Order: sequence, then C-alpha cells, then structure tokens
Amino acid sequence: MAKILVKQVKSQINCPLTQKRTLEALGLRKMGQVVEHDATSAILGMVNKVKHLVSVEETK
Repeated sequence: MAKILVKQVKSQINCPLTQKRTLEALGLRKMGQVVEHDATSAILGMVNKVKHLVSVEETK
C-alpha cells in the first residue's frame, strides 16, 4: 500500500467546523506538522476535503 505525507500549510482559523474536524481526524493540530498515512480511499477523501489547507507528497 502506498503511503502519503500530509503537511498542514495554512491555518484552520476561520474555516468551517467540518474542515477543522477533518484536520484533527488526520492528526494535524499545528501549522507545519507532518503526518504519514496509508493512501486509502477514506484518507484521500479527507485530504481532498481540506486540499486548500494541506500539501500532499507520496512516499514509497
């Protein structure tokens, strides 16, 4: 299974509550924080929902 690195690059201030909860579910609490996840459809859907707040890189 492929892995992805998700980094929060923009603040969650003034975002809808659903987007804040999505970031928290991804494990992102602070700006600049990086987490690694499996590239499952659920995780990719969560990343797509907050794509304007995060950057994504594929790892091997």
